[in-house]
Amino acid sequence: MRRLLLPFMLMIPVKLALAQASDEYVSRRMNMVLTQITQRGVVHRATIKAMETVPRHLFVPNSYRNSAYEDRPLPIGYGQTISQPYIVAYMTELMKPSPEMIALEIGTGSGYQAAVLAEIVKHVYTIEIVPQLGSSAEKTLRKLDYSNVTTRIADGYHGWPEKGPFDIIVVTAAADHIPPPLIEQLKEGGRMIIPVGSPFLVQQLMLVEKKGGKVKTRSLIPVRFVPFTRAEE
Repeated sequence: MRRLLLPFMLMIPVKLALAQASDEYVSRRMNMVLTQITQRGVVHRATIKAMETVPRHLFVPNSYRNSAYEDRPLPIGYGQTISQPYIVAYMTELMKPSPEMIALEIGTGSGYQAAVLAEIVKHVYTIEIVPQLGSSAEKTLRKLDYSNVTTRIADGYHGWPEKGPFDIIVVTAAADHIPPPLIEQLKEGGRMIIPVGSPFLVQQLMLVEKKGGKVKTRSLIPVRFVPFTRAEE
């Protein structure tokens, strides 16, 4: 009996096929990781591999696709941005992600940070308050076969208590304070990264750790993030 052989592109995961569809984008992505990430001190192997794998150009509007691997944030509509690649890698490394962990992301945006985390951790729960962005990100993540990402359209200030506690919480919008519900949902020994400060000004990227029932915070680097939007606003 003759065996039917499927074309090679149909035999590999969808996200890998799309990521490798263009040699030009692969080359740009590898150069991005080398010049913007590893040369700036990121050493966490799983983070580096995730940055090499996730096709960033598929998480930006078509009009910005050729700029996807540049060393800067890019607009994604509705007053929101996709963060600079280095910042994504830096924040991911600081979380010390590993395969058994459950992560919560506040501010899905385009879905790029969720995809990077999903390459490493067991599951990512991600919340977006802008319905259009949340819907678009969900479609992109589904298209790329990220079955370990669950999206939700809601006010991220309150977190996702029924799915917690979380090993990792990543906040991708600047708040004027650290939301208490997120601290409550952080697992013992867990880590949270969040930009804190005034909107549209320089903020401080804060690392929050919960140890022995106590919360420890540390200021890391100055950053600029879009404001943390609340439902009542």
